[in-house]
Amino acid sequence: MPEKNKIKANVRASDGIAIIDIDGDLTPDARETVEIAHREVLDAGTERVVITFRPDAYINSGGIAIIINIAIAGTKAGQRIRLVQPSEHFQKIFTMVGLRQYVDIFGNEDDALAGF
Repeated sequence: MPEKNKIKANVRASDGIAIIDIDGDLTPDARETVEIAHREVLDAGTERVVITFRPDAYINSGGIAIIINIAIAGTKAGQRIRLVQPSEHFQKIFTMVGLRQYVDIFGNEDDALAGF
């Protein structure tokens, strides 16, 4: 039997900016792991958040819902959220569902952190 998606979501900081590194595919199996990482950032009162993805990560409708929930919760809490390295597929989906009005997308972490 294949092993379930082993997703990791690590939180680190850079100059007062919270960075959530997501390592794995964004599917419903990832919900708890990713939401716990974002809750940690929310509870800390961090207003600037960068979320990084592996360039080869997969996303499905459950993963889109995870990112939408983070964007909504973050916006309500006054957070500005930037996404780093989502694949072209992710970017197309984010545009189609209107997520880009809530988050900015960058090709690399340095660009996302600059001017934040």
